[in-house]
Amino acid sequence: MASVSSISLSGMNAAQTRLDSAAHNVANTETTPFRRQEVIQIEQKDGGVSTALGKSSVEGAALETDMVAQLQAKNTFLANLAVFKTSNQMAGALLDQKA
Repeated sequence: MASVSSISLSGMNAAQTRLDSAAHNVANTETTPFRRQEVIQIEQKDGGVSTALGKSSVEGAALETDMVAQLQAKNTFLANLAVFKTSNQMAGALLDQKA
């Protein structure tokens, strides 16, 4: 099993990929023909996630979907960051008890 820190780091990386993809989609709404990028998250056997990029099967923009994806990515990043920080604080407290 992967450490809590590496699991939360994979979540932050996935959130960054989702944010980048949504920004790419918004920036290219006027490009024709345009197919939106879609992020596929894949659960890892030992914990955490990885991502892959795909293309939408439908041409055209979906600004509402991309705006929601940006908000979700932000909140996912912040939640994983909180887990990462807490994990490091707990490890530090454990080391303080041993000393």
